[in-house]
Amino acid sequence: MNKTPSTSALAFLQSSSLPMLVQEEIERLIMTGELAVGSRINESELSQRFSTSRGPIREALRALEEAGLVRTEKNRGMFVREISFEEADEIYELREALEEIIGRRVALAITPDGIDRLRAMLQAMDAATQAQDLEQYAQLNLQFHDILLDTAGSRKLTETYQRLIKELSLFRMRALGSGGGLRVSVDEHRAIVDAIASGEPQIAGQALRWHVAQSRSRMHKALGRGATAPARAEADAVSPTKER
Repeated sequence: MNKTPSTSALAFLQSSSLPMLVQEEIERLIMTGELAVGSRINESELSQRFSTSRGPIREALRALEEAGLVRTEKNRGMFVREISFEEADEIYELREALEEIIGRRVALAITPDGIDRLRAMLQAMDAATQAQDLEQYAQLNLQFHDILLDTAGSRKLTETYQRLIKELSLFRMRALGSGGGLRVSVDEHRAIVDAIASGEPQIAGQALRWHVAQSRSRMHKALGRGATAPARAEADAVSPTKER
């Protein structure tokens, strides 16, 4: 006898997935800047925008607060989170270590088709650079690193890394746009692909760590902060062009 889902079961599935869909959309609004850093989140407006009650909105916002993208102020409501320079710098430091691990894992796991996919991404990043399309480049940049994460094949590494990247997104957009950052950034990604294609875990790990150290330096420059001595020393130590 054929069984069909009951009305109550269908209602449960719809209600359980709605907060996740709302969460993804609010996150997109934050990542694109439509919900600006520091701005107050209006539950009523979001409810009208998504044609839903406030329940799924509040559930989505709680999840985004746990993810570090929004914050609650007592008696004032929910706001898009602002990250201080000091916190961003700490996150970059953590990301340097994670990227080196990713590079080592990817160099061992990558296939010829995977290398071709990365080189295709480089072509798209080149086109975005030529057009000076910062938003498009930023999206391609995220996709490039998502490919590396998928290839690295570690769920816990992926979860940790993606949270850090979301918190850094606004800083990274600003740093990419300063001082010819797009051109420099795409060249660094090309060096990463070449290092991964070598099949040498140490070389690939160093290339990725160097890229993040340079991104960190660009963030310092964009915000008018000088690089700290430890940061410069670490960057010199992992530079893929440093004589071995």
